[in-house]
Amino acid sequence: MAAEINDSSFDEKVLNSEQPVMVDFWAEWCGPCRMIAPVIEEISNEYAGRALVLKCNVDNCPEMATKYGIRNIPAVFYFKGGQVVDRQIGAASKSAYTAKLDALL
Repeated sequence: MAAEINDSSFDEKVLNSEQPVMVDFWAEWCGPCRMIAPVIEEISNEYAGRALVLKCNVDNCPEMATKYGIRNIPAVFYFKGGQVVDRQIGAASKSAYTAKLDALL
């Protein structure tokens, strides 16, 4: 299951991770976010041990949403070595998400 992170845990879980990290910036009121939620969970399970898949509710993470310029959600950011290396704005297919994650492994 994709773990939920917030402003206070973001640096530790994302920027300091040894593994590639996929962060789903979302909100409960966002229809497309709810639509991709099962896909994000599948990816989290499939990539366990190889990459971290985390969820960041923008309503609970105003600092990170501002820092990364989140204006549209869902927004999936990919981090490696503490840096943003790719992103997917808007709902996409599972293969679109996994292709970006595979490129980091």
